[in-house]
Amino acid sequence: MNTQRPRILIIYTGGTIGMIEDTETGTLRPFDFDHLIDNVPKIRMLDYDIDHIQFENPIDSSDMSISDWQTMARYIGENYDHYDGFVVLHGTDTMAYTASALSFMLENLHKPVIITGSQLPIGEVRTDGEENLITALQIASATDQLGNPMVQEVAILFENYLWRGNRSTKMSADNFNAFKSNNYPPLAHIGLGIQFNVEALWRSPARRPLDVKLNLDPAVMFIDLFPGLSPEVLNHMLNTPGVKGIVLRSYGAGNAPSNEWFTDAIKSAVERGIVILNITQCANGGIHERRYYTGDRLARAGVVSGRDMTNEAAITKMMYLFGLGLAPAEVRSYLSFSLCGEVTV
Repeated sequence: MNTQRPRILIIYTGGTIGMIEDTETGTLRPFDFDHLIDNVPKIRMLDYDIDHIQFENPIDSSDMSISDWQTMARYIGENYDHYDGFVVLHGTDTMAYTASALSFMLENLHKPVIITGSQLPIGEVRTDGEENLITALQIASATDQLGNPMVQEVAILFENYLWRGNRSTKMSADNFNAFKSNNYPPLAHIGLGIQFNVEALWRSPARRPLDVKLNLDPAVMFIDLFPGLSPEVLNHMLNTPGVKGIVLRSYGAGNAPSNEWFTDAIKSAVERGIVILNITQCANGGIHERRYYTGDRLARAGVVSGRDMTNEAAITKMMYLFGLGLAPAEVRSYLSFSLCGEVTV
């Protein structure tokens, strides 16, 4: 067994967990990471070697971009052999997008990348940030009886649960338990102790060196179906210049209007080489493309079933696959496979 002190690298991007109130405006703004440690003296009680990297300009997560994901992935790749685990401090608004993106970008990951944040600033008298940070550090250092990391994937830690990153969605703007994975069980439950759900933890079928993929292609978009969607608006979106992939957020189990103009427009886009992935607008469940007539028409038009993928996983998986330089037919094929536990196959 490994008896050395765990070595953990904290990557601080910004977000509410590291915010302080501006005395002039009353709004929250990011502050220096060193102040964050000063506000959590309990960290010093952990017998860990902890280092940190801070974004040069900490950001609100609503400003998160592909270049920021690349920076995070690069930090992890450059430091991968020197640390046992990684904790990413991040704002909640785009946390699930970041978790999904990193899960694809960090190919062959065998160490924990735990993303956490808070709903209240860590300097407040009553805050969820302190417990989230401490628990994230503990999970990032946790090992099994053989000394291997318990978590070997990108995960989101928030309040009482550890969720698979590419299965998670922010469900509340107010509650401390802000995230949920509607179609996959929690990786761990946090109460008096940390109870890992061993059967739910990701284990890569092959042991290969970490391969960081930095290229993501932003030529993708969402199209949400709604009653009243007109042919003109749909065709305008389907003909967006430069778009390569579309995540179609359909009704229920994958249903869409049965009008000929709708199916013809979708089929025409597919024939032009645009990859269209069908996911449900529902919080639970997924696509059952052959269950109903309208869903079957989409499948026959060449639309790929996203099964039970989240919005965040669907759009970032497309970015990742197109970023590999794959042809549309190859992208459609890989969308049907589980690359790192993001979809039930």
